Amino acid sequence: MTAGRPAPAAVLPGPWGAVLYECRIAHVRTAPVRNAFTHRTYLWLVDLDRLPALPWPLRWLASFPSGVRGLSPREEIRRYLFGEGVDLAGGRVLMLAHARSLGYAFNPLTVYWCHDRTGRPVCTVAEVSNTYGDRHRYLLRPDGRGRAEAAKEFYVSPFFPVDGRYRMVLPEPGERLALTVRLERDGRSAFTATLRGTRHPATAGRLLRAAARHPFSTWAVSTHIRLRGIGLWLRGLPVHPRPDHDAPTKDSAP
Repeated sequence: MTAGRPAPAAVLPGPWGAVLYECRIAHVRTAPVRNAFTHRTYLWLVDLDRLPALPWPLRWLASFPSGVRGLSPREEIRRYLFGEGVDLAGGRVLMLAHARSLGYAFNPLTVYWCHDRTGRPVCTVAEVSNTYGDRHRYLLRPDGRGRAEAAKEFYVSPFFPVDGRYRMVLPEPGERLALTVRLERDGRSAFTATLRGTRHPATAGRLLRAAARHPFSTWAVSTHIRLRGIGLWLRGLPVHPRPDHDAPTKDSAP
């Protein structure tokens, strides 16, 4: 390899250079009351430099539109990392997320695995969104098993204040997807979310099957969250007021 050139990144399998994961999501709240539910969906793993170009009849099932201020997802994450003092120098970024489907997308958690020009993992970004339209990114430096910690800095659930600490296990996915996010408060586990999935190359047939198994999948995610919130409120769980101003995501690259 010529010195100074990036190592070639392996293209994700499938004609679109992307992966679909058929997933099972589990949420377990252990404090102050116990509540648990599971939900099945499907997620995309994409290379931000090679976003899938679907034929137009399928774009209503999956699209990857520009982000805030019309920036591409790649430019958004580049600017965020620049603001945090990280320069990938053109290295690869893989994103795990819901695509926009039937005109809507909501991702409680979007994960970015960031590499340098040689393909070496540099950092992981966990982007958390709430149902109020806010989002916050956590810059993580996981160990070899994908484990990392971060203080909670963002209002997500009205039934938890902005305190405690996240313990995350976010290894870069392969044939299997296995992610865990645990919130600890006062030294005890208060909430755990797990995501388990099986990889399939993204094809027209696989997308149609996934959409048939999980219709209105992106709508269902936010609906589940809201319905569970109503149930907890009816059980008398106290609501913590939403802060007036959440900390803005750093995004200051030229």
